Amino acid sequence: MQRILILNPKGGSGKTTIATNLAGYFASLGDRPMLSDGDPQGSSSRWLKKRRPEQAHIHGVTTFDRNVRVTRSWQLRVPEDAAHVVMDTPAAVPPRDFPELTRSADAIIVPVLPSDIDIHSFSRCISDLLLVAKIRREENSIGVVANRVKRNTTVYQKLMRFLDTLRIPVIATLRDSQNYLRAAEFGLGLHEMKRQMVAQDVEDWKPMLAWLRAKEPLRQPLSGLNQLSEIA
Repeated sequence: MQRILILNPKGGSGKTTIATNLAGYFASLGDRPMLSDGDPQGSSSRWLKKRRPEQAHIHGVTTFDRNVRVTRSWQLRVPEDAAHVVMDTPAAVPPRDFPELTRSADAIIVPVLPSDIDIHSFSRCISDLLLVAKIRREENSIGVVANRVKRNTTVYQKLMRFLDTLRIPVIATLRDSQNYLRAAEFGLGLHEMKRQMVAQDVEDWKPMLAWLRAKEPLRQPLSGLNQLSEIA
């Protein structure tokens, strides 16, 4: 099982878009993923509720919502047939929480938008991952996604120059596309939409998916309750 954490304390960076589209991609492969929504705004959970019964299964959990009728460990359990857990995190996560959030993650994806404010916030996030969470660069567990970009703009070029200085891999560059809004409206991922409509956007995702495949741990069956509650 692979745990994928989507993290950036800056709101509006595209965490939910990446989380839901990753969950949709894995579901389209028949992997029956789990989508963990840690954001009190509940955007990932709302997306999941829009999915029709005949669509590929995604198991949803809201880690911010305590269910008093069951134990916390039972509420956050990962189904034994889930090959991937995609974790959507809230905005404004304090750096002191980074070690716990990242402890069990196999891959950490940090989205960033091409704007001065977002670049500044993103820089602090990377610094906190390295210095507070003690993530080592050589582990190659942090991947950057340049999100909602328009490639022929000055601010995009500035972003890419900045990313080149970090020695953190840029695993995808996602264009500013209306297809993400269409997918969100119907509870779909890009990879579940008609290919002729989303061909260019799907192409943008290939480097990220290849990076994640290279980081997949050897699959072992789960036994009993698992450790999601430790990172929720």
